[in-house]
Amino acid sequence: MNAATALEDRAARADAEDPLAPLAERFVLPEGVIYLDGNSLGPLPAAVPPALADVVARQWGTGLIGSWNDSGWWDAPLRIGDTIGRLVGAAPGQTVAGDSTSVQLFTALSAATALRPDRPLLVTDPGHFPTDRYLADAVARRGDALEVRRIPPADLEKFLADEGSRVAAVSYSPVDFRTGELCDMAALTEATHRAGALAVWDLCHAAGAMPLHLDALEVDLAVGCGYKFLNGGPGAPAWLYAARRHHDALDTPLTGWNGHASPFAMDRDYTPAPGIARARIGTPPILSLLALEAALTVFEDVDLAQLRAKSVSLTEFFLTCAEELFTPLGITPVTPRDAARRGSHVSLRHPHALGLTRALADRGVVIDMRAPDLLRFGVNALYTTHTELLTAAQRLSTIVRDSSYDPAPARSGPVT
Repeated sequence: MNAATALEDRAARADAEDPLAPLAERFVLPEGVIYLDGNSLGPLPAAVPPALADVVARQWGTGLIGSWNDSGWWDAPLRIGDTIGRLVGAAPGQTVAGDSTSVQLFTALSAATALRPDRPLLVTDPGHFPTDRYLADAVARRGDALEVRRIPPADLEKFLADEGSRVAAVSYSPVDFRTGELCDMAALTEATHRAGALAVWDLCHAAGAMPLHLDALEVDLAVGCGYKFLNGGPGAPAWLYAARRHHDALDTPLTGWNGHASPFAMDRDYTPAPGIARARIGTPPILSLLALEAALTVFEDVDLAQLRAKSVSLTEFFLTCAEELFTPLGITPVTPRDAARRGSHVSLRHPHALGLTRALADRGVVIDMRAPDLLRFGVNALYTTHTELLTAAQRLSTIVRDSSYDPAPARSGPVT
């Protein structure tokens, strides 16, 4: 049996034994397209179009303003927040949905540092997603004496041992958005707490892809988007988690009327609502919020440990494909082979990453890239198969071997 046949046989066996295979029917996936970019934008869940049609035609079209009460619009941020909370290991009453990821990050970082006003350092990852870095700087500019320190995750425990008494909060992601490398969320949270600081986690690349245990790990605050593994659609509302022990002292920076204790009293002064409701800000985007709620139904009856096990199997198989097919072609995996250090995407390095991404799209394989030289292959265990990954690897191998791509394509728009 040659290497190609062995890979095909392995993929076929894994897919035949996959207990999650029926879940693919919960999505609308274009025929003939291998979609490996759900770590940027999840595909359309089949439950979303009829739910949105009902929201538009009945709830809005017929119910009009009465739907704030009759259709549960007013309670949607907290109701949907609790649904997300169940996916990230949070008990009810600690998670709220609505607003953008940037707004939720700004809220979380501001609230965390306000809880430690006598400490001058906000620590974040120099390799963090740009928004996280920009907003850490924005929060520091608002503080009289707050300073941002950029410490790689591997160096955080030593830094905290040396300077932890000066640290108000740390802000990291468990999954590197470029390489897919997974850090030890439990160990870094524990080290942060030993220093007396607060742990703020960005879970955009983790929520919906693996089990998370926010309450059990005693995480202080966390945020995540709704449009990657949660499949809520482009620009779907983000969410904020704040541990219950912080609620009474939680000082949010954007005090909108939705977060008031008596929002319809129209009081002159702001009084925060009790609990996580104080993290509400303005009128929520109901159409997109209810689209997210419908999208979350794909997780009904899904065992997240089983989901993670399949994700590990998929990424392990793709790394094996990379070893077999890409080694002589100048394509190098950068995602760790150790499953305990790997999220739910695999990144490959090649100097012509943009050209290869375009060429794959022309051949029905949708991935994305991160400048300057990383190709990212996202796997979502709810619908991705081993056979699809093998096909994607074979097509990439053919493209590189035949040089059938533009090595320096012009960028045609903001999304490539």
